Amino acid sequence: MARIIESVDGGRRIIKMSTEDIISVVLDYQRIVPRFSSIEDARDYLSDTAIFIPEEI
Repeated sequence: MARIIESVDGGRRIIKMSTEDIISVVLDYQRIVPRFSSIEDARDYLSDTAIFIPEEI
């Protein structure tokens, strides 16, 4: 599970991802991207797509 690490100075938080999280993201990417003929089309599609990583509780 991904774990969110709070920034000490109140800035951006860090998301620490497990190996399984990374593999899951890569598999989703590989499943989505072959539909497109160019990287720009894939980028446009992915920019409008919400990808969620579960937070460790």
